[in-house]
Amino acid sequence: MHRYKTWNGAMPTTAAQVKVTTGTAIKTMLQLATPSTRQIQLISWGFSLDVAPGAASVVELLQTDVAATVTAHVAAGVQPLDPNAPASLLTLGTSATGYTASAEGTTTAARVFDVKEIPLAAGATDLTYFYQWMPDERPIIAVSKFLRVRATFATSASNMVTWVCWDE
Repeated sequence: MHRYKTWNGAMPTTAAQVKVTTGTAIKTMLQLATPSTRQIQLISWGFSLDVAPGAASVVELLQTDVAATVTAHVAAGVQPLDPNAPASLLTLGTSATGYTASAEGTTTAARVFDVKEIPLAAGATDLTYFYQWMPDERPIIAVSKFLRVRATFATSASNMVTWVCWDE
């Protein structure tokens, strides 16, 4: 197995990591699409916000059966943690692996792996969240499914950086 990590937004080059706005409705911030030949096992995930939301908000990590329409990641945006590992087998494209959804699609089946509620008051919560599963509890994303980090911010947007680390 090889370990990989990706973020929402274009990968940093001469500029810093790009933050992506959550908007003021449900929005897929990051999506991974497993190929028909390989499942993935989650290691960890997390996000950070630049400001507290104007109302209680939710960030969720879930597997769905339907893709959101996203800005497609490029292969360089899905990075192996071992420099000698082969390229990830995730499917890339606007209805596959990518970030900052423009359309959510109609999810008919989902498995929820983690949910973080963010209180509205500044200082009431840390604006950074990180979760790492123990080896025997790591979720497995089935073949031809989609892992999504979705944010629901009802009244005011925040800029978010989110990431997922997995084995394949």
